[in-house]
Amino acid sequence: MPPHLAIRPLETNPYNGRMTPFLVLTCMVASLGGVIFGYDIGISGTNLYLHRFSEVKFFLPIDLRKRAAKLAKFFDDPAGVMATKEASLKDMFPWLHMRMEKSSSSYCRSSSQWMSGYTASLYVAGAMGALVAAWVTREFGRRPTMVAGGAASLAGSILAAAGPTVWTLLLGRVLLGFGVGFANQAIPLYLSEMAPPASRGAINNVFQLSYDIGLFLADLIIFSVQRSRDSWGWRISLGMAAAPSFSLTLGALFIPETANSIIQRDIDFHRAVKTLQTIRGTTDILAELNDIMTAGDAQVTTNQSFYRITRCKYRPQLIMAITIPFFQQVIGFNLVAFYIPILIQNIGFGKNSFLMSALVIGLTGTTSTMVLMTIVDRIGRRAMFTIGGIQMLVSLVAVGRVMMTQLSEDNEISRGYAYLALFLVCVYLMGFGWSWGPLGWLVPSEIFPLEIRSAGQSIVVAVWFLSAFVVAETFPTLICQLKATSFFIFGGWVTMVIIFIHLFLPETRGIAMERMDQVWKKHWLWKKTIAVEETQDDCFDDVT
Repeated sequence: MPPHLAIRPLETNPYNGRMTPFLVLTCMVASLGGVIFGYDIGISGTNLYLHRFSEVKFFLPIDLRKRAAKLAKFFDDPAGVMATKEASLKDMFPWLHMRMEKSSSSYCRSSSQWMSGYTASLYVAGAMGALVAAWVTREFGRRPTMVAGGAASLAGSILAAAGPTVWTLLLGRVLLGFGVGFANQAIPLYLSEMAPPASRGAINNVFQLSYDIGLFLADLIIFSVQRSRDSWGWRISLGMAAAPSFSLTLGALFIPETANSIIQRDIDFHRAVKTLQTIRGTTDILAELNDIMTAGDAQVTTNQSFYRITRCKYRPQLIMAITIPFFQQVIGFNLVAFYIPILIQNIGFGKNSFLMSALVIGLTGTTSTMVLMTIVDRIGRRAMFTIGGIQMLVSLVAVGRVMMTQLSEDNEISRGYAYLALFLVCVYLMGFGWSWGPLGWLVPSEIFPLEIRSAGQSIVVAVWFLSAFVVAETFPTLICQLKATSFFIFGGWVTMVIIFIHLFLPETRGIAMERMDQVWKKHWLWKKTIAVEETQDDCFDDVT
């Protein structure tokens, strides 16, 4: 038996306390950021199919109108619509719409570069926001970062919905991304630090549950406004993001800061004590307080945190901070969830039913996440990663087989096989919903020591958004060129991540965050990496 499989968990639930109603309410308020995140992802893929969304106007300055006139001649535009004062997306990029309308390939109907470019803007802004949030979280705390993220999302949703031009639409999109980057950086940390070790998995998974609820609400809103014959349909769908954004901004003002952040910033020792006593429901918090204070003694500045995380003793956490969010993207969930209305239509469902199909998938994801919340702190992270991974692998291979044999270039799949494909996709989403979906946020948020926690979580979120950007840009071309083979490629990635988790990720269930370093010291591989720094001043001393 490999040595890492024989490792027994360290002392679990080492602190006193219980799950209090105040803690539950506090974490529910913080998790509103997940609703914002899920809602914005949900409306991105379907808004482009609402009536008149593609006719939102550019307002062009005179010099740009002159350049547009030249472009009009180049693209043989006899009507000269590009040279007018107002030009819509449909006018400016007619070849994209023609390609989507005239393509006879079932796989290539979704290969709109405008669609992927519009949605990818969120991911670029989110990555930038996450990196900036490292400094905000470290210097001002988790709670102010959530307030700032909610405020940015609120401004972005209002601007995108009410703005008269495509430039205001894109600016609002960027603000939304920036706000989501702030929220995703702070909220998982906040939830993990507030939760007692024995319930950390369940509490942190509220973030993923909120994300699933946001996706569901987005599908519901889009389905409700899809028949609107004017621009109010897509404006309403964008503007509704203001509701959870406002709720997070307001609610975060009234929830407490984590004791970890208070002690790290050396703000008020008595405030940290009071916070711990309130959320734990007991006055006996000495053991937990001592661990946090010991971790706080190693505090460093944000810039030093980014440098320090490259040291040998933090190399395991850094590798996980990069690989876990990257793998979360390349195993296919975001592209399946994001493009699911298009895929459902391609495999045989009519235009009037593809949004209803998305609702079914949203319910599947929500249900599976709720199931995980009840078992993750008993079964463990590694086991659920493996179970969900195997389930996703089988589903992807099966879907690929169905599409390869039943879906031709010119003809739609039969209704029976279409329902089979939808069922297999739901099986995939269930596997993701109780493994890589929530655990991809939980595990990174609980593995970093306090001195590098803000920097580490920023790397996690930035890698997630950048990976999502690459996927959003490449997936339409990938599925158009490789067709059903793309599902087998995703299956190959799932196989790789199953092996990766089995070999390199130790179990973190029930371990106090400030004692997590002991987990790495007992791992069959990472203990060797950590031992290097204990005998040398630098990782690369042996090289130089």
